[in-house]
Amino acid sequence: MDIEKKLTHQAFLNREQSISHLAYERENAFFKAIQDGDVQEMRRLYQPFEISEMGKLSTEPLRNLQYHLIITVALITRACIEGGMEMEEAYNLSDIYIHSIDRCKEAEEVRMLHREVVEDYAQRMHLLKKQNRYPRAVTICIDYIYDNLHTKLTLPDLAKAAGLSPTYLSRLFRREVGMSVSEYITKKRVEAAENMLRYSEFSCLAISDYLCFSSESHFIQVFRKQTGLTPKRYREAFFRVRK
Repeated sequence: MDIEKKLTHQAFLNREQSISHLAYERENAFFKAIQDGDVQEMRRLYQPFEISEMGKLSTEPLRNLQYHLIITVALITRACIEGGMEMEEAYNLSDIYIHSIDRCKEAEEVRMLHREVVEDYAQRMHLLKKQNRYPRAVTICIDYIYDNLHTKLTLPDLAKAAGLSPTYLSRLFRREVGMSVSEYITKKRVEAAENMLRYSEFSCLAISDYLCFSSESHFIQVFRKQTGLTPKRYREAFFRVRK
């Protein structure tokens, strides 16, 4: 055995592992700063995308940057949900940014969008930390609604998920959120319908069925009341053509 060669090799490995460890710790600290809404710390730890320092996810430089930013958005989204951001807000924000990433034509656009993403999420978390959070039971209820917009939602089901009586949950929800459970469900279903009208080609009937409106005419009536437009006019105004 050549002990000197082994020692030299081990020293090299230790140096490499130390670098990797530091990079990993820095990345964790960066995501933690966003999760905590610590905007100044996020800015201190922020590092622009550098192609030379990235793993190769695509042979095309632009596509490689886009893939890395999509991964970053996914990690930040999860961190923010764990930090208290509502799942619906976090995922809707993620969808918006991923669509924006996909439309980037130049590497510099991706880099600028990267900065915008981390600033936006960090600022939102900063505001969230300053505000009073909903009680845990209300947060559970909100998340349950988000996960089940496509099914029939009842107050007893929500109360069971939150571990409260239906009567108490109804009072608590209205006090904390400022509207009744049924009003909130309708509001979120219309917002989901807006996204489907923007980003899919599903018919109004299919959307109303999927989101459990009692009928297509009821869906149109409720949608118009909340947005000021019929679903048809809304799609004409905001539909995003996928290329």
